[in-house]
Amino acid sequence: MENALELLKEDLLKVEAQFRRDLDSEVALIRKVGEYVLASGGKRVRPMLLLLCARLVGYGGENHIGLASVVEFIHTATLLHDDVVDSAVLRRGNASANAVWGNEASVLVGDFLFAKSFSIMVRNGDLKILQVLSDATTMMAEGEVLQLISTCDVDLDEERYITVVRTKTAVLIAAACQCGGILGRIGEEEQAALHEFGMELGIAFQFMDDALDYVAEESEFGKVRGHDLSEGKMTLPLIETLRRCSAEERSRVAEIIEQDELEEGDVAEVVALIEAHNGIEYTRNRAQTLIDRAKGHLISFPDGPAKEALFAVADYVVRRRK
Repeated sequence: MENALELLKEDLLKVEAQFRRDLDSEVALIRKVGEYVLASGGKRVRPMLLLLCARLVGYGGENHIGLASVVEFIHTATLLHDDVVDSAVLRRGNASANAVWGNEASVLVGDFLFAKSFSIMVRNGDLKILQVLSDATTMMAEGEVLQLISTCDVDLDEERYITVVRTKTAVLIAAACQCGGILGRIGEEEQAALHEFGMELGIAFQFMDDALDYVAEESEFGKVRGHDLSEGKMTLPLIETLRRCSAEERSRVAEIIEQDELEEGDVAEVVALIEAHNGIEYTRNRAQTLIDRAKGHLISFPDGPAKEALFAVADYVVRRRK
């Protein structure tokens, strides 16, 4: 990951400056909330992937900076809305925006970021990029609804869950990678390869989030341990555990996740069950398999610093602790 950050050092500084310009508004609260969320410690994985893919295909212009800002704006808008839906109080170890300014401000600033993103894309003037990112944003909204209707569903299987992850999380990462390629005017086949690289990486990223939710310390991960469970979210470690456990254990898990508020002992009970059935190990292994497949999609691209950095970002996904 460090070599990717070093390679992109100047570009990332330009992206950060672009964030501030794109947040320009006569409404002070928009800038205040937007800057608070954008400055809250995110790794900028999506902008980095777009910038690296643009380098990979030999792009030499400046439009990658504005486009990297766009994908982070879209991501940030979803975070603002997600935290309202989840009634979250923490985001990356800090108080969430809705906890500081309220749900109304978070939703409305999220709306501003979505609208601003499309305004910037239109100015960029590339219809293909507009199509890819607008399709991704539509799928993300569908993914949010799919996750909502899957809440507390102990019958949710891995295949259906991957559909949720693909649409809710991975599709924007895939779009960021593809858009980097579009800037370099590569062909459809190469674009598809970058898209699939991002899709596999994005699913693996979410799988690691799923695992970390049950094992990481709050001080490292930036949110309360077992938060997904308390929200009734069925994620891969629990889905695999429910596939393996007894009918009695399954019934107990269903009873726990349907409670309005979980006690610490409830979370500990489910964590112990997940550990007993190797749910975390299974999830990490699935993530590693996806990362290995993702790297395979880059085989036709030239070797060099950009490709090495993309591999490093992919490896970071399965090594990260927050």
